Amino acid sequence: MRPLTRPARLRPGARVAVVAPSGPVPADRLEAGLDVLRGWHLDPVVGSHVLAGHSAFGYLAGTDAERAADLQRAWCDPSVEAVLCARGGYGAQRMVDLLDWDALRAAGPKVFLGFSDITALHEAFATRMGLATLHGPMVAGADFVKSTRAQDHLRVTLFAPRTALTVRRGRVLVPGRATGVTLGGCLSLLAAGLGTPDARPSARGGVLLLEDVGEEVYRLDRYLTQLLRAGWLDGVAAVVLGSWEECGPKDELAALLADRLGGLGVPVVADLGFGHCEDALTMPLGVSAELVADDAGQAPVLRLAEPPLV
Repeated sequence: MRPLTRPARLRPGARVAVVAPSGPVPADRLEAGLDVLRGWHLDPVVGSHVLAGHSAFGYLAGTDAERAADLQRAWCDPSVEAVLCARGGYGAQRMVDLLDWDALRAAGPKVFLGFSDITALHEAFATRMGLATLHGPMVAGADFVKSTRAQDHLRVTLFAPRTALTVRRGRVLVPGRATGVTLGGCLSLLAAGLGTPDARPSARGGVLLLEDVGEEVYRLDRYLTQLLRAGWLDGVAAVVLGSWEECGPKDELAALLADRLGGLGVPVVADLGFGHCEDALTMPLGVSAELVADDAGQAPVLRLAEPPLV
């Protein structure tokens, strides 16, 4: 697995587009998130359907065509330097095939940020465009608008990426060292993407980041077992686990992760602090990294070989 093309970092005054490829967005949280961006001296513009609803399915921010059009328009606007997702939920898979990927490629690399359901788009940008993206807090996310730490780490990643190369936290589940290219996101979305046009053949050579929210342990078992049986985890270099909020009893969850991932023969670390959690870190996808998890008594270190943005 090779590193992907990295977009340019942002500078004060940059225009950034906010879109909602999945679920509808509360207006008050959107405005709070926009205020954060304006405080960073960015110029946010909001997609036409970010606050829209769907006539039949209340979990969607407008129709599939409307959500795709917002993302398409933002990406192809030469004045826009980054496309930031407002929230996750569900719906990205429904609109991803409506995007004109030739036009997106022609518009060139830009910063793309989101997580949760946006995992489907991270995979599409990686496989269809060869573009590195950012798995991180979204503009109208409740945790983001309330968390100074999450805001600070995202801001540093966007504006001064050379200072965001190292994460030292968490705990070692399976010790070892590994190098590879970061990939991953929300476990349930990765499993759901198998067999689609955007799915990678495997995570071979990758440092795989996994997290999820609101899934019972047996469902997480199902997703991990599906990835294992499909051969998707064959050759993975390491597994890095983030948050598992509302995913059942912690002891049962820990046993599951050890059972399904411990036999891979690669380093596995937990609690790195990304995903659906307070103070969530921004994690680049598509960038070369080294994981050092030698000692179970010390926090593991995930070190990027290069800045996530150039």
